[in-house]
This record gives sequence, C-alpha cells and structure tokens, in this order.
Amino acid sequence: MMRSFFARFLKGLSDMADKANDGHAWLVSVLIPAKDEAGNIGHLVDEIHHALAGHLTHEVVLVDDGSSDDTGAVFLQHCQQWGMPARLIRHAHSAGQSTALWTAARHATGRFLVTIDGDCQNDPADIPALVAQGLTLSETHQHFCIAGFRTDRRDTQWKKIQSRIANAVRRRILDDGVPDTGCGLKLVPRATWLCLPYFDHMHRFVPALVKRLGGVIAIVPVRHRHRTAGVSKYTAWNRLWVGIVDMWGVRWLIRRSKLPLIDRMEVRH
Repeated sequence: MMRSFFARFLKGLSDMADKANDGHAWLVSVLIPAKDEAGNIGHLVDEIHHALAGHLTHEVVLVDDGSSDDTGAVFLQHCQQWGMPARLIRHAHSAGQSTALWTAARHATGRFLVTIDGDCQNDPADIPALVAQGLTLSETHQHFCIAGFRTDRRDTQWKKIQSRIANAVRRRILDDGVPDTGCGLKLVPRATWLCLPYFDHMHRFVPALVKRLGGVIAIVPVRHRHRTAGVSKYTAWNRLWVGIVDMWGVRWLIRRSKLPLIDRMEVRH
C-alpha cells in the first residue's frame, strides 16, 4: 500500500515538474560538498539516481574540496554508469563546506538547488518531498528555503547535545524558525541562493539569510542514517563555538538590512 502511494506521489510530482522548469536546463541541481568521501560518494550517486531518475530532471554537481583520495573519480564513474548529467569541480586546497557549496551553486544550472552531505547520512529518497514543497511555494513566493528536519538523529549522544545547544542558541538569536539547521538537506531556488551574501560557515545560516530577503521557510521531516565510511570533518570547536560567534555576525547583517516596499514603478520607451 505504501509503495502504491509513493508511486502515485512521484507520478503527480513528475507531472508538476514537467511544467515547472521555467526555462532552466534542469528542475533540480543536487549540490554535494565532499572531502575524502570515496567510500560514500558512489553509493550516494546510486541513491540519487534511484530517487530522481524518470521523475525529476536533474544534474549532480560535486565540489571535491581538496580530497586526498579518489572521491572525484568514484563520483564520475557512478554518474557515467547511470548516464547522469554531472559536474565535478575540484578545489586545489580545502576551503570548507560553505565555500564548496558556493562554488557548486555558481556552476549549477537547475531551477532549484538541493544541498546534501557527501557522507551518506542524508537519504536522497527525501528529495522529492522537498521539491514538491518547493513547487508549491514557488507559486506564491519568490524567495524560500525548504529545510530538512532530522526527526530521528543517528549520531553520538555528544554530537546530539552539541546540536541541541547550537540550535537553541541560534533560534534565540536569529529567530529563523528552523529546528535543525545542521541538516544538510535543503532546497533553495538558484535565483535566491545567488542573492545570499557569501562568507565562511554561511551554510549554517541559509534559512536566516533567506528570511532576510523576505523569503519564507518550510520544514520537511527527513530520515537520518549512521555514517558507515570515512570520518567527520567537524569537532566540538568548529561545530558549536565558531558557529555561535558567526551567529552574531548574521544577526548584525539581518538588523542592517532594509526591504523597501515599492509603491509604483513606471517604465517609458
């Protein structure tokens, strides 16, 4: 019964998507920032193919952020296997997750950008639900962010404690309405992303920065999985304390922003 429901959902989503490319080459560009994820990236590409092929036009953009392993080669091999449109961009030196996503967004060509972590802890099967919400919001809003919410975290207890503290402090300071900003699964229109200010660690604050533009935020529950290969690139220092410092900079940026209400515009030729 669930399989039948999911098939009907994908069929309806595919029909909506066929009408929604809005002049873009693809409806969806899946952006993957990765460093030393050769043990995960092939499986992730396979899952993206199974989740999207035949339902949503898409490309996959991987930014290899200074890997010392075969992350890029494995990525291209699996994309070729499925005939999946792909872009591989290599940073000469590691520049961090935010910079990797910024690079990917500038080279993507899809209408919607979907970010996903390269460690296979996010499930690509959740992407269609984000796109469905995005298609609905796009009918009434120019700027928006669909943020994934990991309702059943598959992390260590220490990492969960860090996340709870950071999320509580962030909501208090920024009031972005997001319960889980650390979730890698997000959807943002490319036109919106290109309006966001770039700075290191900005990926942690995408919902708040979209809200700064007058955009709306929607939350979609998503799955979360254990990491099965590779190691995390984050520590308690760069995950929690550096993030708290950055929050005050984002708060300053938001408070200094003004959104004008245009009363009238006249054009003469």
